[in-house]
Amino acid sequence: MKIAVSGKGGVGKTTLAALLCLDLSNRGLQILAVDADPVASLGAALGFPEPEKITPISEMKDLIAERTGARPGSIGGYFKLNPRVEDIPENFCREQNGIRLVVMGTVKAGGAGCICPESALLRALLQHLILERNEAAVIDMEAGVEHLGRATAGAVDRMLVVVEPGQRSLAAARMIRKLAGDIGLSRVGIVANKVRKESDLETIKTSLREFELLGWLPLDPAVIEADLSGRPTSLDLPGFRDRVGSIVDKLGK
Repeated sequence: MKIAVSGKGGVGKTTLAALLCLDLSNRGLQILAVDADPVASLGAALGFPEPEKITPISEMKDLIAERTGARPGSIGGYFKLNPRVEDIPENFCREQNGIRLVVMGTVKAGGAGCICPESALLRALLQHLILERNEAAVIDMEAGVEHLGRATAGAVDRMLVVVEPGQRSLAAARMIRKLAGDIGLSRVGIVANKVRKESDLETIKTSLREFELLGWLPLDPAVIEADLSGRPTSLDLPGFRDRVGSIVDKLGK
């Protein structure tokens, strides 16, 4: 199972990505937790020690130069578009409790979709993680599909867009669906988060009729407190284990 999780910033997509990793791990699966958000926080949500000290792949200048033949930040010239990446998960990633964490990072050069050594390595690595490895993968995306290309989009089982009650979040979901469709990723569903009352859920359902609603999570102050205090995300909050389990069950169908 390969799942990409996206959504507007602040809606709780990293929290959902971590919960999905925990549920899948509890089912006995080996998990690749792929942090592809420029603001990397999936490691903290999963309780990895000192996540702030994990160097993103995009910032490993020597590795990028070795694999692509060009230094990061270089523009023009020649570099490999299909660098060797198969050893990166074992050699450059953290692992705990059956979950292997890959922090991708982002390309900081001008132009979000630039053709540069860093982006070449990131795209090749993500393609390898999705197409060639047997672990279940949960990819915490930014609000878009920047890391995904057509080669990998077809292998993603589902993109989940996390939405909260609010017009900006609903608009972001529509934009993400369009971007995903542009690269051939058609299986896009939504998970409603921070639901306070039934009318919140009805608003999301009505506004996003074209999406499949895979489940919802309540607005729980304990989630906010855990984030503020730096504690990891947990399935043990009231109702969360069953709700997340139900989402995973639907993803497997």
